[in-house]
Amino acid sequence: MVGAVLVVANQTLAGGEVAEFVRSRMGEDAPEFTLLVPATARAHREEASVLFPGIMPKQQALEDTEGNDYDYAQVRLEYGLSTLRRIDARVDGVVGKPDPFKAISEVLERRHFDEVVLFTLPKRVSRWLHLDLPRHVERKFHTPVTVITTR
Repeated sequence: MVGAVLVVANQTLAGGEVAEFVRSRMGEDAPEFTLLVPATARAHREEASVLFPGIMPKQQALEDTEGNDYDYAQVRLEYGLSTLRRIDARVDGVVGKPDPFKAISEVLERRHFDEVVLFTLPKRVSRWLHLDLPRHVERKFHTPVTVITTR
């Protein structure tokens, strides 16, 4: 299964599900992965961290960047990339626009992916699911979208 998979995650990066998913796809014909971290607005991050304490990696590094959403996303991206590289995944990454649909669109307009995998918080708090992001991405780009909801 050689190909390319776009993995979209942000607040869910520290939960371990992203690494579990990537590990499950690794093997002789493992795809190349691109990790996209949208620069989620601080208000959305704070709301999720209250509901799910402990989802934020490197807390001190994140507190140091709290004034800039892109810097915050860059720290999360670096955390995710280092986690995936420790399991020997072929992965690159990018920080995207705060709007997840625009962030995904920009990446999919530049490069072909065989699948998009969205890691979301549970439905009751997931902004991405409330926006019906998976359906919008599938409809516009005709690319399969897999949704993985974190614990």
